[in-house]
Amino acid sequence: MQETLPFDPTVLERARLSRDPRFDGKFFIAVTSTGIYCRPICPASPSPRRGNVRYFGSAAAAAEAGFRPCLRCRPEAAPGTPAWLGTSAVVRRALRLINEGALDEVSVGEFAARVGVGARHLDRLFVQHVGASPLAVAQTRRLHFAKRLIDESDLPMTQIALAAGFGSLRRFNDAFRNAYGRSPRELRRDRRERPAHGSGDEVSLALSYRPPYDWDHLRDFLALRATPGVERVDEQSYGRLIRTDGGHAVIQVQPLAGKDALQLRVQGAPPAALFQIATAARRVFDLSADPALLAAGLESDPLLRPLVRRRPGIRIPGTWDAFECAVRAVLGQQVTVAAARTLAGRLVERVGEPVATAVSGLDRLFPTAQALAAANLDGLGLTGARIGALKALGLAVAEGRVAFDRPADEVVASLVELPGFGEWTAQYIALRALGEPDAFLTADLIVRRMAAGGGAPLTLKALERRADAWRPWRGYAVMHLWCAAGDRQLRGDAR
Repeated sequence: MQETLPFDPTVLERARLSRDPRFDGKFFIAVTSTGIYCRPICPASPSPRRGNVRYFGSAAAAAEAGFRPCLRCRPEAAPGTPAWLGTSAVVRRALRLINEGALDEVSVGEFAARVGVGARHLDRLFVQHVGASPLAVAQTRRLHFAKRLIDESDLPMTQIALAAGFGSLRRFNDAFRNAYGRSPRELRRDRRERPAHGSGDEVSLALSYRPPYDWDHLRDFLALRATPGVERVDEQSYGRLIRTDGGHAVIQVQPLAGKDALQLRVQGAPPAALFQIATAARRVFDLSADPALLAAGLESDPLLRPLVRRRPGIRIPGTWDAFECAVRAVLGQQVTVAAARTLAGRLVERVGEPVATAVSGLDRLFPTAQALAAANLDGLGLTGARIGALKALGLAVAEGRVAFDRPADEVVASLVELPGFGEWTAQYIALRALGEPDAFLTADLIVRRMAAGGGAPLTLKALERRADAWRPWRGYAVMHLWCAAGDRQLRGDAR
C-alpha cells in the first residue's frame, strides 16, 4: 500500500522529533519495531530510531499497512485532516459520504456507483490520494469512533458497537481486537480517567481542532441566525434540536477550558446516530480546517493579508441540515439578518413539529421538505414569490430532484433551476451546508465592495479574476471580507 506523504521526509523527521502540535493529524508515525502508529505529538520516550519509522498521510493507511493505534497518544482524537485537501473531487465526495456512514451497509461496488465511478478506479484513487482503500478508511473511522466512546462515555458495549456502525457485537469485538490487540472491555478497564459524562442518556465527546480557533466569531455568526425554537445560543454555548430516526435529540456545543477542543453533548439520540452527529458537528464548527495552510494560501493577496493576520482563527460556520440551510437562504433574500430570523421563527411556529425538552427555548423541530411543500404559508409576512420558492424547494427535495448528497456542482445546478434560486443563493448553500471551502459568492455586494478596498464594487469579471488567486479557499476569503465589512460598520466608517 502506497504511503501518502504530505511533506518531504526531512520536514516529517523534524516534526516528529520536535513533537510540533501544528502537524498533529496531518501525518502519522508508524514504528516497525513495535507495530504501533502514533500522532506526531506522542509523548512516548525515547523517540524511536529513524530506521524504524515509517510515515503515513492517514491513520487508515497506517492501519491497512498492519500497524495498531497507540493507546497513549490516541490517534482517534487527533484533529481531522480536511477531506478536500490534496484530493480529487471524486475522493472528496467519497470521503464525505463515508463520514456520513454511506459505506457501512453497502458493497464497495454499490458505493462506487453512487459516487459515479467503477470500484477499481475508486480504489486506485483512494490509494493515490489517501493511502488506503475506501473499506480501510471506513473501518478505521468506525473503530476510532468506538475507541473514543469507550474512553469518553459509559455507554454499554452493545450500544457502542451500533454507534460505530457494526451490525453485531461479535463483529465489533473481532474487528477491535484485530486493530488494537485487546478487547473493548479490556481497554475500558484500563482507561485512566472517568468520562465527564452527564446523567441519563447524554453522551459527551471532545472534538479537537488546530488553533487558533475564533469561537467568538463563529458563535456570534450562528447566534444572529439562530432559528427560534430550533436553536439557542448564549455566551458560552450553542444548542439545537435535531431530528433522529423515530424521535429527536438535543445538541449542545461549547469550548473546553484549557484544551484545543469543543465539547459536544448529545442527549436523546439513538446510538446508531452518534457517529453522524459527531461528524456533522465537526462540519458545522469547521474543526478540520488548518489555519496555517489557509493563511499561507490567502496572505499572498495584499488585501487579505491584514485581514487574515487580524483574525487567524476564522472558520466557515456550517449548518446541521442542508435543506434547512436552503430554506433559510430563501428567507434571507433581500432582508436583514434579523428579519430573516423572525421569518424563520414564524415558519417553524407554523410548520415545525413541537417537542418537549429539558432545555429552555428548544421546543420545535425544523419542518421536513414534505411538510413545507404541503403547508399553508399565508400570513407569515412572506411575499408570494418567496412562498412559491419555498414550496418548489420542498417539493423538489421530497421528489429527489434536489439531493444534497450529490456533488456540489450538481446541487448548485439543480437549485438554480428552481424559481427564486439564483447563483448567490445556491453558492451560499454550497458554502455553509455542503462544506465546500472554495464556494464563492461572486454576486455578493459586500464581497465586491470589500474586494475593491471598500470603495465602488468590483465588476463580476474583475472579482473573478482577483479571486482566482484565492483558490481553493475562496470560501474563507468570503468570511474574511464579511468580517472586515462588519468591523467597519462597528467603527462607523462603513460605506
